[in-house]
Formats: sequence, C-alpha cells, structure tokens
Amino acid sequence: MSLIVGVKFKNSAKVYYFSPEGIEFAENDGVIVETVRGVEYGTVAVPNKEVDEKEIVSELKPVIRKATDKDVEQLKRNEKDKEHALEVIAEKVQKMNLSMKLVDAEYTFDRHKLIFYFTSSGRVDFRELVRELAAVFKVRIELRQIYERDDIKMRGGLAVCGRPCCCTTHLQDFEKVTIKMAKIQGLSLNPQKINGCCGRLMCCLKYENDYYSEVFKQMPKVGSEITTKDGRAVVESNDLIRKLVTAKVTLKNGDIERRTYNLNEIGVKSHQNANEIDDSEEEDKQ
Repeated sequence: MSLIVGVKFKNSAKVYYFSPEGIEFAENDGVIVETVRGVEYGTVAVPNKEVDEKEIVSELKPVIRKATDKDVEQLKRNEKDKEHALEVIAEKVQKMNLSMKLVDAEYTFDRHKLIFYFTSSGRVDFRELVRELAAVFKVRIELRQIYERDDIKMRGGLAVCGRPCCCTTHLQDFEKVTIKMAKIQGLSLNPQKINGCCGRLMCCLKYENDYYSEVFKQMPKVGSEITTKDGRAVVESNDLIRKLVTAKVTLKNGDIERRTYNLNEIGVKSHQNANEIDDSEEEDKQ
C-alpha cells in the first residue's frame, strides 16, 4: 500500500496521484506540484489515502507544498493575463489569415510557458505566429491543436439532456464511441439527435452499450420469420428494453394481425435470423 493524495487540474475530471510528503490535506485544498509541464497549481480531489500499488501507474511525484495566499494570487494573475493573451493572438491570427479557431490560453503556474489551444480542420503553419507571440510575451510559446471534444471539455456546455456535458463533470478520458452503438439501440441516425455539443457522437451512447449489445444478439432480425403460439409471423420491430417482439401473424383462418410477444415466447426459424451489425463500423474520431 502507498499513501497518496489525488489532485485535479483546472476543470479536468481526471485525478492524478502524488506523494503527500507528510502533509495532511483536505478536499479542495490548493497544492503546488511538479508535473511534466513544470510547476503547477492543483486542487485536492482525494485527501490522504492508502491505495494498492496496482492503482499507481507511474512513479509518485512529491507535493511541493500546500498552496499559500501568494500562490492563489499568482493563479488569479495568470487567469487575468490570459485574457489579454487571447486578444493579442486573435488579432495576429486574423492579420495572418490563419485557418484556426482559438479555444483557450493558459500560463503555466511559474509563467515560464504560455500555451494556446486551437482547433482546425487541417494543418496550420504557425511558425511565424509563434515568433511574433514570443517577442510580445517574452516567454516560451506553445500552440496546441486539439479536437472538437477537447474544445467542449475545456469550455463546458449543456448537453441535450439539460445537464452539463459528461466530459466536463466526470469522464476522465474519452472512450471509443461508434455509430454501431446508435444502430443497436434503435436510435435515429440524424446527427442532430445523436451528436453532442462538440458535433461528435454523444459519449453516453457507450454507457448502456453492453446491455443493448447482448440483448440485440438474442433478438430476431426485422423482416425475418419466427414461430409463435399463434402461428408463423414476420418480425416488424424489437423492444430491447422490455425484450418484446412485434410481428405480423398469419392466423389459422388466414387473417393477418399485428401482435407482441415476449422474447422467450417465440422461436427463431434459423440461426441466420440472429441480429448482427458489421463490426467494421469505424469509431467516431475525435
């Protein structure tokens, strides 16, 4: 077992483990830590806690100190100054006619680096832009191209369900989401129905996919022939939640009626009637 403190950075839901170095932390305490990007300000999400060694994916870096009032002032200064940085780069991007959409900017806590985030439909030659920005701000400049999902994760937004987007509240990493998931769940393939604020497939399509995928395999294909207690029938639709099959039944007197059956009440004519969707469906790219 190892003693850790879990830290979040900015609005990210991802928690990183650090060694508390004998300091007792409470939730929401500010901390100063060393990261791959340099010295950073973070917020305690998990107070001092012992965890199994298997939960630690890399060597624990030590917490430098608990944040002081001076550190908080530095953080506020960085946040304030980034607004000016965004105004400057916006003017230069327009002047150079560069095809890029600015998303955000941030100073590293120690102000050794200024990072600009942007999205673009293609590659952007921003070498001249970097040189001009470095001359203005006198710090190391980094321009980082991000995807549409990262854009929403950084800026936030409300999903069609009326709640904040999952990527801004609890998702630590983006998972693979495919159009196949929407097909299995019987959803409309209209992009306005299944795409999130970012314009990509909604992350929540993944949440119940294991259940839908398992039940989907058990259901007969729409248009296939099944046997029921009332006779032969042709499948019209499936209700995966309630495991119901609606079919047109040919009765003994020759009449045709639409009836609904529980999955365990029907017999599939052949194994070929089992539902399948091509596994070659590509994931929705970030």
